[in-house]
Amino acid sequence: MTQTRGGSGRLTAVDAVRGLAVLGMFAVHVGPGPRPEGAGYLIVAADGRAPALFTLLAGFSLALAQRGRPPAERPDGWAHRYRPLLIRCAVLAGLGLVLAALCPGILVILAFFAVYFLAAEPFTRLPAPVLTAVAGVSVVAGPLLSFLLGPVFGYETSGRGAVPVPASLTGWDGPGRVLCELLLTGAYPLATYFPYVLVGLAAGRLCDPRERRGAGRMALWGAAAAAGGYGSAWVAAHLLGGRERLLDVVAARHPEALGAADPVREVLSGQFGAVPSTSWDWLLVADPYSQTPLETIGNAGVGCALVGLFALAAHGRAGARLLRLPAALGAMALSAYVLHALVLAGPAHGAGSWGALAGFAGVALAAAWAWQRFWAHSPLRRGPLEHLLRLAAQGGGR
Repeated sequence: MTQTRGGSGRLTAVDAVRGLAVLGMFAVHVGPGPRPEGAGYLIVAADGRAPALFTLLAGFSLALAQRGRPPAERPDGWAHRYRPLLIRCAVLAGLGLVLAALCPGILVILAFFAVYFLAAEPFTRLPAPVLTAVAGVSVVAGPLLSFLLGPVFGYETSGRGAVPVPASLTGWDGPGRVLCELLLTGAYPLATYFPYVLVGLAAGRLCDPRERRGAGRMALWGAAAAAGGYGSAWVAAHLLGGRERLLDVVAARHPEALGAADPVREVLSGQFGAVPSTSWDWLLVADPYSQTPLETIGNAGVGCALVGLFALAAHGRAGARLLRLPAALGAMALSAYVLHALVLAGPAHGAGSWGALAGFAGVALAAAWAWQRFWAHSPLRRGPLEHLLRLAAQGGGR
């Protein structure tokens, strides 16, 4: 069997899927608008799924890192377990705040990722059956909490989808407002995005993509979940009258969206990671960034299917060669994310075309490949920011 591990022990297939998510992020940020026609379907496919894929892979990678290590043998105690985690999360949160201030046109996810990693810690020691059950419950409970608690915090019809910035921490209510954004009302809140981490963690426990059988099982389960999630939303919208009812709700409660080509999509685009609280029918859609149970199931299914298919491809020599380029980019996802945000804040501000997308993708893939070739036998191979984050966490461990 062809070994598909990267230099740090992570699967080449997982890095390749992460690289695909980076390209999807480029498509959303610098590509043309998502129009359901011709090549525009590529942007439609990336819209909303790129952050979900990143988040799912975070949980999946946690599971792979623990595979083969019984809970009794894992690091315990403050110095070896919690301090490195807190340092890593603090660095991610600080980097996210800085990028959000420098790049106001991008919904920076890094501060939210810091919260995901903190929240995931207690779940990493759960047995696989219990973890799977918790993940399944979270897919429904998280969006339901978003729907029910939105009005409690004054966000029934609008105001959600914000990203924490340094300025938002000022004032007596600043920390509380930021905490609310991170947990419930922000662009990628814990309530609706953390289920992806739990699903990824459970999937990584149940299926080992290093084995053909495990990779095939993941691909089949993922495809079935994607079809079930998106298919159920289509049935609810078009056969059970959900869309007509939502259009009536939009007319009565969301007048600002009436002039849009798709009023339902317009309302969702202003909510991002939160579920609108004006009708129960919102919980049955699966549009990008709706973060309902059905969209979560569909997006998680797509992510698992991609991991399974890429893992199957990586078991063959030809497939492994094809995955090397996106895997190089995926191994340096943090560096690519930060650099692309800085470029968009400066020379490429306002870019939005197929040419800009091709330029970003081509430069990123070539630069990642060249970086890994040059630093092939160095810890820097994973990427400059990845290496610095690892050094910071290791220093905290000592």
